[in-house]
Amino acid sequence: MAKEKPHINIVFIGHVDHGKSTTVGRLLFDSQNIPENIIQKFEQMGEKGKSFKFAWVMDRLKEERERGITIDVAHTKFETPHRYITIIDAPGHRDFVKNMITGASQADAAVLVVAVTDGVMPQTKEHAFLAKTLGINHMIVSVNKMDMVNYDEKKFKQVAEQVKKLLMMLGYKNVQVIPTSAWEGDNIVKKSDKMPWYNGPTLFEALDQIPEPPKPTDKPLRIPIQDVYSIKGVGTVPVGRVETGVLKVGDVVIFEPASTIFHKAIQGEVKSIEMHHESMPEALPGDNIGFNVRGVGKNDIKRGDVAGHTNNPPTVVRPKDTFKAQIIVLNHPTAITVGYTPVLHAHTLQVAVRFEQLLAKLDPRTGNIVEENPQFIKTGDSAIVVLRPTKPMVIEPVKEIPQMGRFAIRDMGQTVAAGMVISVQKAE
Repeated sequence: MAKEKPHINIVFIGHVDHGKSTTVGRLLFDSQNIPENIIQKFEQMGEKGKSFKFAWVMDRLKEERERGITIDVAHTKFETPHRYITIIDAPGHRDFVKNMITGASQADAAVLVVAVTDGVMPQTKEHAFLAKTLGINHMIVSVNKMDMVNYDEKKFKQVAEQVKKLLMMLGYKNVQVIPTSAWEGDNIVKKSDKMPWYNGPTLFEALDQIPEPPKPTDKPLRIPIQDVYSIKGVGTVPVGRVETGVLKVGDVVIFEPASTIFHKAIQGEVKSIEMHHESMPEALPGDNIGFNVRGVGKNDIKRGDVAGHTNNPPTVVRPKDTFKAQIIVLNHPTAITVGYTPVLHAHTLQVAVRFEQLLAKLDPRTGNIVEENPQFIKTGDSAIVVLRPTKPMVIEPVKEIPQMGRFAIRDMGQTVAAGMVISVQKAE
């Protein structure tokens, strides 16, 4: 089999109305990654030339997806000459955070869209900070709407400087800043002749050069379980994405916190591994697999459990334990105080957690402590807190296994906070 192109997950972030959806729509359209039927719909509507609403493309694809016609491949997946890219579409703030932290999509890179007419806005800062908190290390900046300032180099440089300053403060280095007009198609896929003063890559070329994310094969094995099937003639088949480590046929794996809950080790030998209906001898980080485990029943394990090797099992935090985390409050109607119990989402799990202590409030820009033991924290605050789960769950310190240490906190149908685990305190 030919070596597959590296797979990269990308998220588009930035202030509302700065042109994220239009940029994505234009990118897919100009690189010929929009399904024919959608283009035909355009033509029937007589939408040609200037009035092409690329954001409309994204909306239509999203509708199709929600109606379940097909999990629309072109919506998020497209190829560049050297990369296979999944776009995690992040229109609203709330979806954005949920998509980024939960589920399989851990973004490897972000495209920050900033309108040249507005420059850096509050959400630009928040999204950039969030991307950093979530461990996204590669950032590309698209300074959009250049057509609205007559492709003026001076205006571009002013905004580029602003953005670079913000990103450098967060610790980003060597950030690529590209002047674009998603509306007109300048420097998205095709090089623009309207900005002869710019000689860097187009957005499409920059995406093609994103460094391949390292596969954390040296870390302990962690496979968050998404589903469990019982297949006739095969047995119990858990399904999930390998986050870290390597799984081989013949390995003995243990499932946590299932083992903790049943007070007996839920473990067994891996008899087979499959990906895309093909059996394989081993699975690596990033692989979405089904694997048959002898000695484990379908009812022993469920979504949210995590498989690991028996000699280095996943870390279980029980209701008598606590963990320390750094969070950023994104959206809370009033204030968070000790005793607040929302739902934590991490990898494939959802568990209610209680805020036990508010240790410190931090300056979101520098990470320095601005207040010890605050009475409350509110939207926009960054803080160090102690959380206690209401039932056993698997989570790891971000320094040890970053893929298993990030989480979102949701309540009232929205994402309240995003965070990462600093350490786990086990009760003896």
